[in-house]
Amino acid sequence: MGGLKVIFKKELQDHFTSYRFLIIFSLIWMVSLLITYMVGTSVRDELSGIAKPKYVFLLLFMSSGGLFSFIQFVAFFGPLIGIILGFDLINREKNEGTLSRILAQPIYRDAVINGKFLAGVVTISIMMTSIVLVITGLGLKVVGVVPGLDELLRIVMYLILSIVYISFWLGISILFSILFRSVTTSALAALAAWIFFTFFVPLGAGIIAKSFVPPSETEKTEAILKQLSIQRSISLASPVSLYSEAASTIIDPTKKTTRAYVLVGPFEKLSIERFSGPLPVSQSLLIVIPYIISIVAITAICFAVSYTVFLRQEIRSL
Repeated sequence: MGGLKVIFKKELQDHFTSYRFLIIFSLIWMVSLLITYMVGTSVRDELSGIAKPKYVFLLLFMSSGGLFSFIQFVAFFGPLIGIILGFDLINREKNEGTLSRILAQPIYRDAVINGKFLAGVVTISIMMTSIVLVITGLGLKVVGVVPGLDELLRIVMYLILSIVYISFWLGISILFSILFRSVTTSALAALAAWIFFTFFVPLGAGIIAKSFVPPSETEKTEAILKQLSIQRSISLASPVSLYSEAASTIIDPTKKTTRAYVLVGPFEKLSIERFSGPLPVSQSLLIVIPYIISIVAITAICFAVSYTVFLRQEIRSL
């Protein structure tokens, strides 16, 4: 336990004193402020002179305001935080010879990997919490609406989900840092994984889904729904899609499903119209709980693989 504390404090100090962290944190902080200000002024102008509806504060996170929403921003660019924090955590110390000197001390090898990952998760947590707090404060000033308890719970749930999501990318970058001796190779591998899951999986899902529907049936409703179902199923193989759907459902209380299209009958439509209204937090959580469990599971698996490979790897011969 003493070795874990030593490694944790050292890594935390390294993160907060590195120019790399300060640059990425400043960029994300500035973009977040810009998005919040644009969305806040837009909401304030549109609702000027009328009673502000319930849950208007959550629009700061899910409205685009001309560029993209804060949820979309974290979904696409949040992985870069985890990658930048972890792509050289192990191989840099191997190449500099400091890892061998650390392991020569009374510090267990598992304390090294646990301490590095834990310090990265704490750094991500501090970064995301500070950004969400700044957005909340700026939103109070610009929109002039105090969020209710339900809105605060949704923001806290979204914050926890975002931390786990970025920690997954931290785990991937640490894994590549263990597998590859070159820092450049591990960075490129992590970026390739980000590009693949962010851009190629959704693109490939659309192409594969179209191949399952004959050209003569492309205008039929059943064929379109089948195509969308296949495309959505393949897209969920990407953690970016898992996070985007879970985050948007948690933040938006009027969203009753993660599906973009739902085929309903006349009685179902009547029931939906009669009992339409925002969902409580618990119901929104039930809808996205499979997505949250999936993100937590792949994060744990990624770290478990990194842990196993690191413990079995020969350090002194490098």
